[in-house]
Amino acid sequence: MKYYCVAEMKITDPAWVQEYVQNVTGMVERHGGRYLTRTNRIEQIEGGGECPQVMLVIEWPSREAITAFYDSDEYRPYRDARERGAESRFFIMPGEDSGRRAQIAATVRA
Repeated sequence: MKYYCVAEMKITDPAWVQEYVQNVTGMVERHGGRYLTRTNRIEQIEGGGECPQVMLVIEWPSREAITAFYDSDEYRPYRDARERGAESRFFIMPGEDSGRRAQIAATVRA
């Protein structure tokens, strides 16, 4: 089953961003991840609170692929830099419809 990572960030120190994007993009891809979006062009159409500065969605082949990437020694220094230079919230979820009404598997395609 595919899994998705959704993240929102507020960058507090941009010093880490360029090196992170240059190096982590390839790491994500080598671990089977695929960026569906990574953008700062966000429109909030409902709800309160501050709109995130950056949001991203990554599609993964499995939960295990996410864990292998996130916990890897290769990613750790970049994760540490991001954690120091941004306020982030990361979420992971399976590509499923808990109400079993949507045809997610049929509509989510590369």
